[in-house]
Amino acid sequence: MSKYYAPFYTLNQLQREVNRLFDASPAWGQPTQDSAEFASGDWLPAVDVKEDVDRFVIYADVPGVEPQDIEITLDNGVLTLKGQRKTFHSEEQQGYRRAERSSGSFLRRFTLPNTVDIEKVSARSENGVLELVIPKNQQSQVRKITVTA
Repeated sequence: MSKYYAPFYTLNQLQREVNRLFDASPAWGQPTQDSAEFASGDWLPAVDVKEDVDRFVIYADVPGVEPQDIEITLDNGVLTLKGQRKTFHSEEQQGYRRAERSSGSFLRRFTLPNTVDIEKVSARSENGVLELVIPKNQQSQVRKITVTA
């Protein structure tokens, strides 16, 4: 029986959990204990969320994941990213295997604000980065109102 040696996976997982516990005011798209966002699976893609005036953009690092192996669904305001990174070749010596890159499945969910236009959400994958563009509704955009005397 071979033993699996992946020191950085466990360390990175611990760091994410510590960061989550001490983050007093998480931004939109970040997990909280009472939110509908959660992450699970064999590994977790790093995710950045950016808000522009007219849209949100989510960038997820998914190196080694083919676009056909990514499933994105939107149901009742919850965006779900689900995928699979196939197993890769690793070096095995004397019953030990060194593997620092995680493989297997991942699952991330985000609760979207009600200001998004779910009909116009788009996604593309390039060079191991998944980009999701989530436009805001036209009526929900900020409008400056001039005060007259």
